[in-house]
Amino acid sequence: MKLIDIMLNRRSVRKFKAEEISADKLDNILKAGLLAPTSRNRMPCKLVAITDKDVLLKLSKAKKAGAGLLAEAAAAVAVFADSEKSDTWVEDSSIALTYMMLSATEQGIGNCWVQYHLREDINGKSAEKNAREILSVDDKYRIVGVLGLGIPAEYPAAKTEDDIDLSKVRYVR
Repeated sequence: MKLIDIMLNRRSVRKFKAEEISADKLDNILKAGLLAPTSRNRMPCKLVAITDKDVLLKLSKAKKAGAGLLAEAAAAVAVFADSEKSDTWVEDSSIALTYMMLSATEQGIGNCWVQYHLREDINGKSAEKNAREILSVDDKYRIVGVLGLGIPAEYPAAKTEDDIDLSKVRYVR
């Protein structure tokens, strides 16, 4: 599949079948995240791969809304970054998440990015702090999001070339 085809087919999947993801496919997704470029090649990101159902359930409740899909996911990858190592940790983490989303899509694995940065739980506590506590991660590591992964229960329709709005492009020549 060409990269543009992977991009057209990548859709947020929030409903998963009760099936596991093979270790090979999960490893390929993690490798993609580790291959993502980072500012000044500082590589501040740490990936936490989660398949433990109890931990996935806790993460699904670590923020007020939008994380429920993790309770049914076969796996998830939390992307943390050392904020002392890089001031571009948000960007670096976001690129790693994106690379993993594309890798998952290429392999037929449904995925959805769950935002934790700048989010809170129902009591007003930082979702980032909750995730660090659940996953036993040091406070110097910040989290942008968690990528939920699983075998799609339903396939959202792919985008087409017609969905690309070139009116949003301005050339400076």
